[in-house]
Amino acid sequence: MSGAGRKRGGFTLVEVMVALLIFALLAAAGALVLGQTIDTRFSVRAATDRTADFQRLRVALKTDLAQAAGRRSRAPTGRPLVQALVGPQAPADPVLILTRTGWRNPDGDPRPSLQRVEYRLVEDRLERRVAPYVDGARAGPPQVLYRGVRHVRVTFLQGGSEAPAFLSSSDRPLPDAVRVVMTLDGFGSVDQLFLVAAA
Repeated sequence: MSGAGRKRGGFTLVEVMVALLIFALLAAAGALVLGQTIDTRFSVRAATDRTADFQRLRVALKTDLAQAAGRRSRAPTGRPLVQALVGPQAPADPVLILTRTGWRNPDGDPRPSLQRVEYRLVEDRLERRVAPYVDGARAGPPQVLYRGVRHVRVTFLQGGSEAPAFLSSSDRPLPDAVRVVMTLDGFGSVDQLFLVAAA
């Protein structure tokens, strides 16, 4: 057979274009899947972080209220609080103030075993602050428990009734339980009920 009758080996232009098109489609699909995987990973991480922050918030409230003491504290002005456990009296007030026991003192510092604790909503942050002394001391630096708090409402349960305040007496200075309803980014409205162990 003469050389003029042989076909050359290789790919035609159409075949090369089809191969490039298929490769481009596969690369685009791979990039899309990779991008979605990364987005999903970040979303899962953000949700996990929110859940961990919420659990820390719950533990702090539960621990403080479980160790609440029936002792009234004095504000930095020296004025005593109306009760040992109070909610906000005005819009700028802390959402919850209490005195708690269980403040460990491993070094034996000259300080009381009681501790005044404040929960305050600052912009969209729920902060917990503690005072070095029960009476007259200003609260220390804030511990941010959760970011993205839109609203907090605190009510007290006593004898089967629920209200923003409760009646205290010398033999029952604390309510039976505290309800905290919060609107949180990532969770919506969250209704929590905490027993007051000293009640």
